[in-house]
Amino acid sequence: MKRWMVLACLLCAGQAAAVTVRDDADNAITLRSPALRVISMAPHVTELLFAAGGGARVVGAVEYSDYPEAANRIPRIGSNRQIDIERVMALKPDLIVAWMHGSSERQIDMVKRLGIPVYHSDPQTLEGIPDSLERLGLLMGTEATARPAAAALRSKLASLRATYAGRSPVRTFYQVWDKPLYTLNGRHIVTDALRLCGGENIFDKLPVIAPVVTIESVLQADPEAVFGSAEKDYGGVNLWRQYPTLKAVRNGNLFTVDGNLLNRAGPRMIQGAAAMCEKLDQARRHRQ
Repeated sequence: MKRWMVLACLLCAGQAAAVTVRDDADNAITLRSPALRVISMAPHVTELLFAAGGGARVVGAVEYSDYPEAANRIPRIGSNRQIDIERVMALKPDLIVAWMHGSSERQIDMVKRLGIPVYHSDPQTLEGIPDSLERLGLLMGTEATARPAAAALRSKLASLRATYAGRSPVRTFYQVWDKPLYTLNGRHIVTDALRLCGGENIFDKLPVIAPVVTIESVLQADPEAVFGSAEKDYGGVNLWRQYPTLKAVRNGNLFTVDGNLLNRAGPRMIQGAAAMCEKLDQARRHRQ
């Protein structure tokens, strides 16, 4: 049994079971009965809750919670940085699932003081995604859906590892944004996806999770591949075309990926990792 999962104990015959799980901040979250009214405070959380079989229980969500389609009909309680506390209380949640980096710490502390259990969701690895899905299923009493969904994700991950294990490394720059130029370090889950595919993050040793870097530092590192998100109003990887000596440009390895797949630590990130793996294989074929 995984460390985060504590066996449910029956309160009495015929009643629901109390359950305790540990969240991604290693806090113990205990519910005496399944959560029936859940608020999601991050888009990836909304995706996890739906995948775990709890979509009908999500009574509130933040902006950009747009997947699956049914999530667009959930009432909004603010953004992942600023929520409407009065709106939250009016929805009478019995569980709030928050993103540790995007949510307002002060507001979450306020919610906790009101006695609403708060589960912190921040998967650090791809394996953490199916683990999170199972834990949320336990809290909502939807294990019958959550467990096979988690098993399917683990199977896809195992298949990707078997396919790409041992392939030659590709030094990679992952570009989150271009103004300013943001990237991710080695502790971010996107770098875990890169490693799965045989990619090496050129900035994995930087101490900040999402550091700002310079164009000069990227040129000096001379990555073999560059990834950027395919998003509206975003110049993306095209900015590198003006530097023809950059190895990624020279070899035709400027790649775009769907940011919703790779920048959200939800079930679809496994799909995003698979797309990244395929593009890194293209980079291997482009070697001169």
